[in-house]
Amino acid sequence: MSKQQQLIECVPNFSEGRDMRIIDQITAEIKGVEGVRLIDVDPGAATNRTVVTMVGTPEEVCEAAFRAVRKAAELIDMSKHHGAHPRFGATDVCPLVPVANITMEETVELARKLAKRIGEELGISVYCYENAAFTPQRRNLAACRAGEYEALPNRVTTQEWKPDFGPASFNAKSGATAVGARNFLVAYNVNLNTTSTRRANAIAFDIREKGRPKREGNPVTGKKVLDEKGKPVMIPGSLKACKAIGWYIEEFGIAQVSINLTDISITPLHVAFEECVKKADARGVRVTGSELVGVVPLKAMLDAGRYFLAKQERSAGIADEEIIKIAVKSMGLDELYPFDPRKKIIEYILEDEKVGKRLIDKTLEGFIEETASESPAPGGGSISAAMGAMGVALGTMVANLSAHKPGWDDRWKEFADWAEKGKGYQDRLTHLIDEDTNAFNRIMDALGLPKGSDAEKNARHEAIQAATLYAIEVPFSVMKLCHESMVVMRAMAEHGNPNSVTDAGVGALAALAGVKGAFLNVKINAAGLDDKAKVAEFIAQGNEILAKATKLEAEILAIVEGKISK
Repeated sequence: MSKQQQLIECVPNFSEGRDMRIIDQITAEIKGVEGVRLIDVDPGAATNRTVVTMVGTPEEVCEAAFRAVRKAAELIDMSKHHGAHPRFGATDVCPLVPVANITMEETVELARKLAKRIGEELGISVYCYENAAFTPQRRNLAACRAGEYEALPNRVTTQEWKPDFGPASFNAKSGATAVGARNFLVAYNVNLNTTSTRRANAIAFDIREKGRPKREGNPVTGKKVLDEKGKPVMIPGSLKACKAIGWYIEEFGIAQVSINLTDISITPLHVAFEECVKKADARGVRVTGSELVGVVPLKAMLDAGRYFLAKQERSAGIADEEIIKIAVKSMGLDELYPFDPRKKIIEYILEDEKVGKRLIDKTLEGFIEETASESPAPGGGSISAAMGAMGVALGTMVANLSAHKPGWDDRWKEFADWAEKGKGYQDRLTHLIDEDTNAFNRIMDALGLPKGSDAEKNARHEAIQAATLYAIEVPFSVMKLCHESMVVMRAMAEHGNPNSVTDAGVGALAALAGVKGAFLNVKINAAGLDDKAKVAEFIAQGNEILAKATKLEAEILAIVEGKISK
């Protein structure tokens, strides 16, 4: 993916969750569009609904969505549909979600364009909701879908609920479709040790932003309190940006609190889980686990893992895979079926095409052998980044050991913070191992461009200069990160577990080697850059970084030598 390439996500929900022959035919339409990646298909038998997630370039995603809606209209008969989830169409909802390099305003335009095409070409009544809504009343999906499929015959003919696009008449087979533009939504169900839908609903009302109606006298059976406009007065729930209902899932024999988190920056996944635990406990019910429907951003899982590690007074300066494992186990995400991060976390799914092709995917032995081969890459730049990553990994290890050291329990947070800081440097340097090789390949690609005409020569020269500049910037970033990371090794040499002080020292040695090695690559690539003023700036800053790193390494080694000589 180029830095400027626009990406959107589309999450259509189809009213079929039991017949895989139908589901496969619908998803085949998506797979047939180049530039679109089908990343998740999540059918539910009890809800009789399948949530599909695709990601790609905007026009291609909209084309894939249209084809899928068309196939669903062909194969699904809503007059025969029954399921636990609210619904009013064969394609019930079809939201577009901005992912990269695209604004919400642009996404709204795409959604309305898609809605218009569905309405005109397929003869389906379409309502635009969330950010794509034409009126405030239609922003809320629940308002658009009120009364569900059964209410459509009378509803679509009214002026108030005339569809935004498509016929204002009842389509018995396909029903209606809601097309929207929204922020990333996490569909999340919390499992309860009860079969009572009523109890699950009570917990849902406790947590959801909308809350429950205020009643006179008895909070369950009392008369609803109305405002001056005759509408029910609501008692808000405890969580913002949260929608929830309770239901019973026959295939698992449990009740669940079914949650939509509409903005996980406001209410994160783990906060919703913990609030359900709290409210369930108050009602004599126990949360036994949870499940994710569709996919989730990596950050949501890492934030959850870090939260639960902090509760255990443990460091989060560990591998992302371990943090995710803590999140999965803490929230019981694997209670109903195995949780596979490669299939549930959106960033991992999009990376899967690259996995196995990167240097960092090789074994250590394989990486060394690849370096020793006759191929010019990986070269010194990648090795410098690798040395820096391993150096700060040693500093991070000392921090983690210190955070977990018996008798140092009151200092766990101090060392956990250092471990997370070190892990941040480690991750960025690990990324630069492959990026340095990519930078070299860019130069080789530019050198291979045609040079027959003057225009071709000029284009080739510009491409070479751009690639050369990038080949300087990458090792320069390695230099800076290696130097900055040494602050972790110094802190650990001075304050960390004394039994591991030499590890901090070796980490400093490796970091300085990374600085020196990366600087050599900056210099050799700078020779090919026409902009000599910029070259002089890189060299001057590089010398400054090298001097500071050399001084810092000497200070760290003096601390180490002082401690091991006692």
